[in-house]
Parts: sequence; C-alpha cells; structure tokens
Amino acid sequence: MELAAVKHAAGILAFGHHLRRLRRARKLTQEALADYAEISRPTVQRMEKGQAAPTLEVLLSLAQVLQVPLRDLIDAPGITPQE
Repeated sequence: MELAAVKHAAGILAFGHHLRRLRRARKLTQEALADYAEISRPTVQRMEKGQAAPTLEVLLSLAQVLQVPLRDLIDAPGITPQE
C-alpha cells in the first residue's frame, strides 16, 4: 500500500472518531444524527468506524446538524492537510 493511501485511510479513521465525539457531545444517537442529516444509520456507523468517507454534501449536512462550522468538522485531530 502506498503512503498516500495509508494517510487517506488514517484521515478517514480520525474523522470517524471526531464525528463520534461531536455526536456524543450533543447527546445524539447514530439514528438521530442520521435522521437529522437525512442519511442512513449504517452510513453514520461506517463513517464513525472509518470504513466510509463522507461526500461534501454529507459533510455540509453533518456540520449543520452538529451546529459546527464545516472547518471544525473536517479539522479532526490526526488529519493532516494534503500538500
């Protein structure tokens, strides 16, 4: 596996952990977050486990539901910007 793929996978996993922290801080279940963001609960579950990367549309919806700026949502600890 090449380095870029490893970094990408690590970033998706870090995003998932960050998403879970934000969701729990707002006392939302995966089901509630999914309903408010108009996505499926399995999608939330896969993102939190680092098994799926969100689309821009999903990111925007999650940021709105979680009441955080998009930048705060995607600036998860462990995610380094690509140069």
